[in-house]
Amino acid sequence: MHAGIGTWPATLLAVMIGQRLGELYVSARHLPWIRAHGGREYGAAHFPFLVAVHVLFPILFVIEITHHSTRPGVLWPLWLALFLAAQVLRYSAIHALGKRWSTRVFVMPDLPLVRTGPYRWLRHPNYVAVVLEFIAAPMLFGAWRTAAVIGILNAVVLAVRIRCENAALQRAAVDSSR
Repeated sequence: MHAGIGTWPATLLAVMIGQRLGELYVSARHLPWIRAHGGREYGAAHFPFLVAVHVLFPILFVIEITHHSTRPGVLWPLWLALFLAAQVLRYSAIHALGKRWSTRVFVMPDLPLVRTGPYRWLRHPNYVAVVLEFIAAPMLFGAWRTAAVIGILNAVVLAVRIRCENAALQRAAVDSSR
């Protein structure tokens, strides 16, 4: 016999799933503008693996909470603060990029890099936000196995994605200087 997921974990999960679906919608709405302004996609081959990690997260989260009797630990306020900080960071990154923001890697060679918002201090603030979220959300409820597995899988996928994105940005910078 296993316990149900509980109200608070279910609420957090619903919020996170809603966020991801909303982000996919916003990304799709930005796509025509990006393409009309010379946006070129890079790294399409790794995108399904990124999606797989984001889909696997709620599955593992539910399994762990319902089958392993997880409980919030004494550090739950820290995990909640980190989760909320991740939300602020992600949405400030999305806001700073405006219509350039996408769930995919697009480079717009005729436009300068964004250097406002969190991009003043971080090269990839959205990825930092996702790392924080994938650790803090499960740890908030004591789901350390989910945090570990998703953290490792996300690190592998982000290593590929960040390498791809940095190379694409560098290529675009070289092309625009010619």
